[in-house]
Amino acid sequence: MTLALTSLRLITPQGILPPKNYLIKDGIFTASTSHEEVVDESIDCSKLYASVGWIDLRCMSGEPGEEYKESLDTLGRVLKVSGFAKAVVLPNNHPVTQTKNEVEFLKSKSKHWLTELVLHATVTKDAKGEDFTDILDLHAQGVKIFGDGIKPLSNPDRMMKTLQYLQKFDGILFDHSYDPLISMFGQMHEGAISTQLGFKGIPNLAEDISVQRNLEILRYTGGRLHFQTVNTAKSVGLIRQAKKEGLNVTADVSIYQLIFSDADLMGFDSNYKIVPPLRGKEDRDALIEGLKDGTIDALVSNHQPQDLDAKQVEFDYASPGMIGLQTFLPALVSLSAELPWELLIEKITTGPAQVLGLPIQSDTLTIFDPEESWEYNSQSNESLSFNHPWWNTTLKGKVKYMLGKGMFEQFS
Repeated sequence: MTLALTSLRLITPQGILPPKNYLIKDGIFTASTSHEEVVDESIDCSKLYASVGWIDLRCMSGEPGEEYKESLDTLGRVLKVSGFAKAVVLPNNHPVTQTKNEVEFLKSKSKHWLTELVLHATVTKDAKGEDFTDILDLHAQGVKIFGDGIKPLSNPDRMMKTLQYLQKFDGILFDHSYDPLISMFGQMHEGAISTQLGFKGIPNLAEDISVQRNLEILRYTGGRLHFQTVNTAKSVGLIRQAKKEGLNVTADVSIYQLIFSDADLMGFDSNYKIVPPLRGKEDRDALIEGLKDGTIDALVSNHQPQDLDAKQVEFDYASPGMIGLQTFLPALVSLSAELPWELLIEKITTGPAQVLGLPIQSDTLTIFDPEESWEYNSQSNESLSFNHPWWNTTLKGKVKYMLGKGMFEQFS
């Protein structure tokens, strides 16, 4: 079957290309070279933009163990309607992804996804930061990314040995770096608003000293280290300096860290309770500057589903986390008033591909309408959870088509 995509504007890291006609023939995306080509269907894309398929470096499933929050089937659906051609799924399930059995289970459950699963396994057993998993055996099953997911690798000895061990096969350590003792019992960003609300705060120091320590370890060991969900001004500066020195370090930021701030917690809405916490304007400005100058390589959804009972309790007892896949494009639309589309697309295509050490897949495509409005509610939601502050609101920006694994799908 041959599809014609007429007047489509492609976004690349270099800029937005003029409208042009393209073809999808037998799952392959190419430029149209003639007006006389025989096509089975023609799609008017004059209002649409496209790029190579998006890559998410951090999202979470509830399965196995908490399928009521998000099953792998629903995660596969929400990933594709959100425009993601590849996704790194965190290993913090029950049991955690730490043996050949869990890896084979994930492969089997995701093989029919339109989105390609990128395997991520824990580096310590049960993500406790103590005994190591069988890293070489997991690598033999196709795992290249290691780390304890939502838990920081806070033991410096384990951090050092992991970075050394992963060099045997050019593995990557993904770490959400913060000090769990300094963060203990914290409910939100430590600042004027936490004081006003009477909540124990999580100081920037919890992240700053952990990033600084881990960079010093990286200087000593070598290897590849990727910081996930950085969100303080000082950590951005530390990573910027490390890159200038030539250290093999990369970083990402959760997209909703750039949309919301600690001021949004004034209403005690537990949907804003996340880890790392939403911070203030100074830190947000530093994150934006980090995206602009290349210090921060990728934007991530940090999709963390929580069920109703985990969120609709007193704020102190609410579980942290926010879903972020279907709201990802509307968040990009919001950011596009401040950052150019070519930069935003770079941070979800070439940026994360370079983090993973992968080439850009020209056989994937995400087509979207940045102007289309839609209601984010129980009818449109593809996730099993709805822990997001935009629930039951009108959003702007809709993914319309996806090409991946030789398949082309349309979404309403």
